Amino acid sequence: MLIVSIKNSLSKLVDLLNQISNSEYSNQCAALSNSTIGEHSRHIIEMFQCLENNYDSGIVNYDQRERNIRIQTDTDFAISQIGIIQNSLEKENKKMELQQIIDGEEIRVESSYLRELLYNLEHCIHHQALIKVAVLQNPAILVCENFGVARSTIEYREQCAQ
Repeated sequence: MLIVSIKNSLSKLVDLLNQISNSEYSNQCAALSNSTIGEHSRHIIEMFQCLENNYDSGIVNYDQRERNIRIQTDTDFAISQIGIIQNSLEKENKKMELQQIIDGEEIRVESSYLRELLYNLEHCIHHQALIKVAVLQNPAILVCENFGVARSTIEYREQCAQ
């Protein structure tokens, strides 16, 4: 179910990217503190890539992602990278170690592949919510009602509607 949810969330991002030009994708948005849809999309993509690239070693440090400018400026390239991610998610769960430098001190935390996938899904939804702020300013762009909304919120709303 987790893999399906990730693929669905990423597919919604692809649907959005298919509607905007590279100019709109790279345009700074005041409501996003002058960041761009492309920057938020790159961040989502590179977090998943970082996990994928470090699966074999079992040590993941999200601060050491590539930060590929092409992902944040070229929607077609971003879409192609999302497709690669969607096709590489299904891996055996295993122990992993999350590594980060905080205030100059290295922190290491035990984790697992599935836990990191869950983190990346929640992180993805958070950035999709920010992207939604930018795209709602353009009525020509159609976004799914649940784009950028946490699964728990969707389920809560469905319960309230009954």
